[in-house]
Amino acid sequence: MSFVSDKVSNLPPYLFSEIQQMKKKLQEDGVDVIDLGIGAPDLPTPDFIVDKLAEESKIPANHRYSAYSGSKEFREAVAHFYKKQYDVDLDTETEVLAVIGSKEGIANLMHATINPGDMVLVPDPGYPVYETAVHLAGGKSAALPLDDTNGYAPLYDHVDQESINQAKLMLLNYPGNPTAATANYDTFLKAVALSRANQLLLVNDAAYDMITFKGYKAPSVLQVPDAKELAVEFGSLSKSFNMTGWRIGYVVGNREVISALATFKSNIDTSQFLPIQKAAAAALRSDFSAVKKHNTIYQQRMEKLYKAFKKLGIKADKPNGTIFLWAKVPDGFTSMSFANKLLHEGGVIVTPGNAFGSRGEGYFRVALTVTSERLDDVIVRMSQLNLKEVTD
Repeated sequence: MSFVSDKVSNLPPYLFSEIQQMKKKLQEDGVDVIDLGIGAPDLPTPDFIVDKLAEESKIPANHRYSAYSGSKEFREAVAHFYKKQYDVDLDTETEVLAVIGSKEGIANLMHATINPGDMVLVPDPGYPVYETAVHLAGGKSAALPLDDTNGYAPLYDHVDQESINQAKLMLLNYPGNPTAATANYDTFLKAVALSRANQLLLVNDAAYDMITFKGYKAPSVLQVPDAKELAVEFGSLSKSFNMTGWRIGYVVGNREVISALATFKSNIDTSQFLPIQKAAAAALRSDFSAVKKHNTIYQQRMEKLYKAFKKLGIKADKPNGTIFLWAKVPDGFTSMSFANKLLHEGGVIVTPGNAFGSRGEGYFRVALTVTSERLDDVIVRMSQLNLKEVTD
């Protein structure tokens, strides 16, 4: 007799949880493990945000339930951010919703918008939670192929027409995880056109929208004219303001979808702790100097590791954003065999590319979330390994 549902029993193991278990075992054995696996920023949350949280936490009224859709202050700050950053106007009552991090929001969006058996186009390679969220909502996933030949823009002509005809929703993720790919306006223009022609709900996960380098500014899908007729976009303060554990984000766009998600969420949660929302509002209304400072640090780390990889014969493209470096494994290795070699012989954790879909095979992802000094240690350890020797 089992008390576990089929949908949970049939879930594949969450690789990042398994990696953390391996890390714990190695550390217990005395290994100095350097973790470049999970994309959790190591830089501190800016002081003004922490101070705002402390201030608001002392107000008794803030310990009551939030409005289901999020506090007015937070929703207005999101709208302010979109106007300032993208020149996009949002109705705070109908086109903005607070979520408990974009991961939660995307998972619940599937329950709010698809029916059992509905098809969802999911990026490959892509964040594995997308496919999991579709599965838990009873849907089916079809791969939306991405590859390095065109900068990881969607390869729509590689998707069979039957899958497009059956699809109800298409997921995009720019700036992207794991590939660190960035989009231009034309990328979203094509996505909106395809979605309109095929009556798809278009969802862009923009969790890394503020982490950009070299003068690049990430666009919003809502900048495309009339995109709100069929699109929503998720944002998060986790990466841009180093607030991963705070669990605060938002979704904006199509009011029918926002309403459906708000209705679904109102039956399972009561939004986020009010002082967190108020601190997040202060972050979104700030001058972003703290974000720019941290972006400089991420770029310096990326440049250092990119240069080292080049010397080691490891191929990677310099990204314009995110906290990741996406690189090809050396000849003779699979994604998993290379990750295992780094882990067991070098004490370095990277994420094998096949964890992100079949098109991730042959790659590995590095999170730029340790100090420059620790990256020096990584470079030394990798240079001491025989990267031409295949280990199974």
